Order: sequence, then structure tokens, then C-alpha cells
Amino acid sequence: MSRRSLWFEAAALAARAHAGQRRRDGQTPYAAHPTRVALWLAAACGERDEAILAAALLHDVIEDRDVDFDEIEERVGVEVATLVATLTKDKRLVESEREAAYDAQLAAGPSAARLIKLADVYDNLLDAEGVSARRLFIEKADRALTLAAGDERLATAATLLRDLVERVTAEDGQRR
Repeated sequence: MSRRSLWFEAAALAARAHAGQRRRDGQTPYAAHPTRVALWLAAACGERDEAILAAALLHDVIEDRDVDFDEIEERVGVEVATLVATLTKDKRLVESEREAAYDAQLAAGPSAARLIKLADVYDNLLDAEGVSARRLFIEKADRALTLAAGDERLATAATLLRDLVERVTAEDGQRR
């Protein structure tokens, strides 16, 4: 599949999967979030790997929508489907176990999944309204940064996320 067709196929699948879904503000189409995640990876981090950018577009479709691994694999390939699966929390677990299992899954998975996670948290923190929402995403950022530690491939994204956390923390007058 060509770079252009992989991007367009992933974008079409994300648009269909997130049709009618809105962001927390109740107005912004949800598809804006994964699109921003992919574009941030390309523009801010210089990412050019088409599978990573496609997975960024699709990173929430298994967890939040009625799309499964097999459909992603059929439409855009096993590499993208595997990345998306790595970025998907296991909702069969009780909530108290879910986050730790998710972090372990990300740690064991490909670094590309952790790269997408950094971008996801960056966009969510940038978009968060209210101190309590920002605190939640700062906690998620701290977890993502811990998972990224020592991986040179993730250095640019980690630095940008760390800078955003520091800026938001300063704006909110929070102590770290």
C-alpha cells in the first residue's frame, strides 16, 4: 500500500469510526483529536513512518468505538493494527488493575506505541479545560514520560511533552 493510500485509508477508517462522537467540550468532532496527534508527530517530531502516522490516526478506535483488530489489519495492515492494539486498554480488567496493565503493555510493546502515547497525552493536555482535568493529564504525562525514559527515539516528543507539563503546571500555580 502506498504512503498516500495508507494515510487516506486510515483517515477514512478513523472518520467513520468516530462519526458523531464529540470531544469533552461537546462540540469539537472527536476525529480532530487523532488527526492532531498524527499531525503533531509529523510536524513537531519529524515522524515520517507511514505506519506510525496511520496508527496515530486510529489509536482510539478499538478502545472507544466498534472497530476491532481484524478490521484494522484488513484495511491498513498488521503493523498498524498491532500498534493500535498496544495502545488499547483492556476493558475486561477491573478499573483498579487496568492502568497498571496498560502501562506494562506499553512498556513491552514497540517504542512506536510509546511515541504515539506521548503525542496522545500532549494533545489531551493541550486540550484539557479546568485544573482538575489538567492534573489528570499531567499524571498521565508523568506515566508516559516514565515509559519513554532512556529511549532516544522518543527524546523529541518527551521533551516537548515535558515542556508542556511545566508550562501548564506554572500556569495553574501547581507544585510538582
